Parts: sequence; structure tokens; C-alpha cells
Amino acid sequence: MAINLEMPKKLQAVIDMAHDGAAEMLRPISRKYDLSEHAYPIELDTLADLFEGMSEANTISFAGAEAFRGADGPKENVNGANMSALVNAIEISWGDVALLLSVPYQGLGNAAISSVATEEQLERLGKVWAAMAITEPGFGSDSAAVTTTAKLDGDEYVINGEKIYVTAGSRASHIVVWATLDKTKGRAAIKSFIVPREHPGVTVERLEHKLGIKASDTAAIRFDNARIPKENLLGSPEIQVDKGFAGVMETFDNTRPIVAAMAVGVARASLEQLRKILTDAGVEISYDKPAHAQSAPAAEFLRMEAEWEAGYLLTLRSAWQADNKIPNSKEASMGKAKAARVASDVTLKAVEMAGTTGYSEETLLEKWARDSKILDIFEGTQQIQQLVVARRLLGLSSAQLK
Repeated sequence: MAINLEMPKKLQAVIDMAHDGAAEMLRPISRKYDLSEHAYPIELDTLADLFEGMSEANTISFAGAEAFRGADGPKENVNGANMSALVNAIEISWGDVALLLSVPYQGLGNAAISSVATEEQLERLGKVWAAMAITEPGFGSDSAAVTTTAKLDGDEYVINGEKIYVTAGSRASHIVVWATLDKTKGRAAIKSFIVPREHPGVTVERLEHKLGIKASDTAAIRFDNARIPKENLLGSPEIQVDKGFAGVMETFDNTRPIVAAMAVGVARASLEQLRKILTDAGVEISYDKPAHAQSAPAAEFLRMEAEWEAGYLLTLRSAWQADNKIPNSKEASMGKAKAARVASDVTLKAVEMAGTTGYSEETLLEKWARDSKILDIFEGTQQIQQLVVARRLLGLSSAQLK
């Protein structure tokens, strides 16, 4: 099955609508909330209502709980919910990636719910805004090192532990918590649970001060004998040692392309701004002459643009595979690794090439450089993505290749 790189009309409508929203609603308030860390961007309520209306009309999918559950359709070359959510994320991140992470009901936890929850759970939970809680004080990228516990007591699970760097942790209505049912069973015992944020035993300890994405709140949350119905375990409660960690890790196959899309969007914003600055300075960028025959700034711009294109295409591929029911774990990690690294490189180089204009707050270039770094860290660092790709290529397990 060959991938068709021509953008379908229905996806072009998503792109146009998201781009207009980013340009008219997000760019104008981008600096305001970068300077007002932890202040809730009330303007996003309007954007959330707009997203919800379009989703209910079954025309556009976003990164919410329903985004990755597209309707059945033709089985050849499908461009469905995953691709729709991805191109939307690119455009909104072109406007402001921190504000995208702050839009109500569009959290990464929602994508996790969509990936793992049963139809009954989706119906029972109703409309939720879900944050994702994985990282703990004792570990970062090694998701298998979870120490937060969930013990079954009658008809309830009792959750104890601490999670840090929870995006939207103080604003979301619910939290998807990774916890182990039995530490002696290793990775296979790690499950995800949906926990209301305002719930007995759940405490938001603090909000982090960060280098970038300041419009997005990042919280540390403690769970102290938090009791939830056993039905709030997402997926199967069975511990299948032979399957290992695969079940809960499938969440990342949906969320990593979305994070890659964020990187693609913010990198494109920087490239467009840099092109304007270079053009205004009299630098000619030509596609008719080889790079070595052009000025150093033009040659560097062409290099960055080519790198961006590679990240963009890898990201598109991973979402297209998901829509077409093709396993995409390797490709999701490839896209995330490439796009995130490109975003960090492009945004920092744009600041450098723009000089004082790039380093000052005259433009958003310095903000985009700060925002982009997190995209190479959360949802799995650059090194973790490379490990995943290597394991898939070599056919080795995580125990065999560390």
C-alpha cells in the first residue's frame, strides 16, 4: 500500500481552519501568556468550544478522547482521525505550542483514554479533560520504572505515589495515572487508571517554573490512598507477563505523532519568520541554484528547510499508518525523534541568524526556541526514541537492548 502525499480536500479544510484560528486567536496572545506563567488563558475557552462543535459535526478530529476512534470507511489509503488530529496540531502549534497544550479537553491523557478505554468507559466517563501522569521523582524516560502502586481493595483500587511534570495537571478534570498492580511482576503489571483531579487523596503539590511552554501549567501531584472504582482501570486488569509492557506502551503510538506534529509546527513558524528577516535584509534564497553557489545564510536556510521536510514527512507517515491499521511504533518514534531534533536545531539557529532581532522579544523567535526544547524531552527523549527504533529494526526486546 503506497502512501499518497497529496493532501485530501477534507484535510485541507482542517488545515485552513486551524491555521486561521492560530493566526487570529493564538498569535496575538502568545507573548502575553509567555510573560504570565501559570495564568489560565481564558481565550482558550472559545477555541475549545469551536473544536467541540466541529468534532460533534464529525468533520474534524482533534487530540481529544474521540480523535483516534474514526468511523469505519474505505480500507484503502485511509486519511482519517489520526491524520486529522496531526495536521490540526501542526497548525495550532504554528500559532503557539504552549497554548495548544492548554486547550481544554485536548490533553495527551485524552489520547491515552482513546487508545485504551473500552466503549463502556468512554460512555460512563463522559466529557473529560485528561492529563497524563507517568514521570516520578525517581525516574524520567524509563516508563517501566513506575513505583506508584494501585492495590485492589474490594471494588476499588487504592493508589499511592507521586507524579511530576504533569502537563495540564492543575487544570484538567481527570488524570491518567500509570501505576503498578504488583512490583514483583515487573513491566507487565503496569496499568493506567483514570482518576478525577478533585478527588479525596489527590493533591496538586506545586506548579513548575519552566524554560518554555509557560502558558501550559506543569504540576507535581501526590496520590495518598486515593480510592477509585475498579472500573477506572483502562484496558484489561489481567497481568500478562508474556505480553509484557506492550499494552500500556501502545498509547505512545498515538501520542508521539502528535508531539512530533507540535515540533513540525513550531519549526515551520521559525523558518517563515527567518525567511522574512533574511529577505528584508536583501538575502536571496533560490531553489534554482545549488546551495554552494549561494550566500552562507541562504545555504543554511535551505539546509534547515530540507531537514524540516524530512521531519514533516516522517510524522505524516506515522499518522497515516495508524489510520490504515498498520503497526507504527517504529515510525512514530522515528517521526518524533527527527521532528523534535529538527525543531530544536531550527529554532535555535533562527535566533542566531536573526541576531539581536532573534534574541530580543521583538519577535517570537526566542520564545519558539525555548518552547521547542521540551518537544525533544517529553513523550520519550531523543535517546529513548532511538532505542525504540533500534529494537524494532533488530527485533530485540527492551531487556535485550537497553
